[in-house]
Amino acid sequence: MNEQVWWFVARSGGIVAWALITISVCWGLLLSTKAASKAAQPKQILDLHRFLGGLSVTFTGIHLGGLVADSYVEFGWLEILVPWASAWRPTAVAWGVVAFYLLVAVEVTSLFMKRLPKPVWRHVHRTSLGLYVFATVHGLQAGTDTGNQWYQMAMLASINVVAFLTVIMILARRRQRPRSNIDTTARPAAGVGQTSRPLSSASN
Repeated sequence: MNEQVWWFVARSGGIVAWALITISVCWGLLLSTKAASKAAQPKQILDLHRFLGGLSVTFTGIHLGGLVADSYVEFGWLEILVPWASAWRPTAVAWGVVAFYLLVAVEVTSLFMKRLPKPVWRHVHRTSLGLYVFATVHGLQAGTDTGNQWYQMAMLASINVVAFLTVIMILARRRQRPRSNIDTTARPAAGVGQTSRPLSSASN
């Protein structure tokens, strides 16, 4: 067996995991703006989002397993589970370690969504954007394919798409704010704009 096969497994697993995380985050942003609700049923949309998240966990496991099995760079379970424990590009690897924990937190809370308080699930799920940022920085700093033009173009394109969808999400949420706050402040005081009844008619 080629000595570099595990290194190729680790690299390919990491790239595919990052791509799946990117697609899952983009799909989640579309869900939050309800832009995808017209294309499919809500259950189908949610199932696809969960399927993408599950696949990203699977390929992240392949990435980590390939790193441990590879002999080119000495990675043990300590190096891939503890930030800055690696002697090889410690900061770059630490980005990936934190991204891994964020991915696990998002996926576990998604599985137990119905059993968790909604605010807890919502706050944890919002870290998906942080997960994407950490995973992308990890890929840019620790990846050995950063000199590849296609790799650079894919990274740049994903950053632009996620940034664009994030702005759209923020704008959509501002528009979806309850109008009750605006209506109560804009509502005229009782009797304003109404014709007063004559005193004579009021006394009858």
